[in-house]
Amino acid sequence: MRTSGLYRLVGVAVAFFPLSIATSYNSFADDPKLKEDKLKLDALQQKSLHNILKNLDAEEEALTKAGKVANCTRENLSLRIEFGSMETEDRKAYTDAVTCLQSKKANTPESVSTGAKSRFDDFIVTHILQTPFVHYSGTFLGWHRWYLWVYEQALRDECDYEGPFPYWDWPKWAHAPQDSPIFNGDEFSMGGNGERIPNNTGIRPLLPWKKLGGGAIPIPPGFGGGCVQTGPFNNMVVNLGPVTLTNVTGPDGGLGHNPRCLKRDVGPIMAMIATNYTAVLETFKHSAISEYQTFLQGAPGSGGGGVHGGGHFTVSGDPAGDFYVSPGDPVFYLHHSQIDRLYTMWQGLDPETRQWSLAGTNTMLDEPPSANTTLDDTLDLKYSGGGTVRMRDIMSTTKGPFCYIYV
Repeated sequence: MRTSGLYRLVGVAVAFFPLSIATSYNSFADDPKLKEDKLKLDALQQKSLHNILKNLDAEEEALTKAGKVANCTRENLSLRIEFGSMETEDRKAYTDAVTCLQSKKANTPESVSTGAKSRFDDFIVTHILQTPFVHYSGTFLGWHRWYLWVYEQALRDECDYEGPFPYWDWPKWAHAPQDSPIFNGDEFSMGGNGERIPNNTGIRPLLPWKKLGGGAIPIPPGFGGGCVQTGPFNNMVVNLGPVTLTNVTGPDGGLGHNPRCLKRDVGPIMAMIATNYTAVLETFKHSAISEYQTFLQGAPGSGGGGVHGGGHFTVSGDPAGDFYVSPGDPVFYLHHSQIDRLYTMWQGLDPETRQWSLAGTNTMLDEPPSANTTLDDTLDLKYSGGGTVRMRDIMSTTKGPFCYIYV
């Protein structure tokens, strides 16, 4: 059930036996160890949420005594909810809002990217340009928290979305993600799997960083591989990238216009390996932020991408399997909402020591060498929106601009 060091081995081995592994996923779901670890995760979630709400109440009481008004209280908390647990009308409203964002004119000027054609694309350009600074860096968790929130505000302010923001609880569906409410392809899903490609061998995304092992990593195939043809995004056009899909680079380093269909290759192999209940529970055994965020992403050189990479490569395809262009698949935001959920849980388990913890520098794996990330460093998502924000203002989901919890 470990994730570290498995991706290359599994990519080589199961590429030849995808059907034999797939037939065992029902027994996998009934594994007693997974059920036990699920209960442990549920207990950690409850403990963390108790601490978060307790601190929220204490802060409100202190402000009230000082004659001030709290910006975030139990009464105005927003809830982030597992996608399959949302009301169907909220799921449909959410995907309608994403489609709306894809229809609005981009803010990104052509001098930055000729491929950005919509407000949805603005966020992809930001991710492409800032990836070398916000992965395997001190800003990884905070930057993605802010990025999600700015995206959420765009859905609300520009496309009138009023429902909860969703997350993808990977282990809940690890035995058959392609059949989950997220990918089953009905009108309330996030769109279906890609069309089944015979003799599909999966993708081999490039990792052009020596400290990550370099070269291409073989990702085992799922049950798709082709264009998404069902659900809300069956006619979606991907405009940007690719950047790190093997032997394929879009014009202008991925920033040029390269219209194509949305491709997915969803299946259980990566999910059963990298994002099952045991793998997720393992992340909480790391008390120092340096160890925690490294384990989430996969230790450099191990060949593993942690639960972070596991979620991306469960979807696979193009652009989800591309390190730079992955926000081009709308399910990216549900995946990273789950990452933020785990980070929020981790902080809430020991808020006194973890709330303000940072580790790492301001470049990926400190290449090129850069200063250590501090609470006074600022983030700027450029044409995505949001303005600038300090790291210290995004370290809690109930402080600064935020007022939300995960349930």
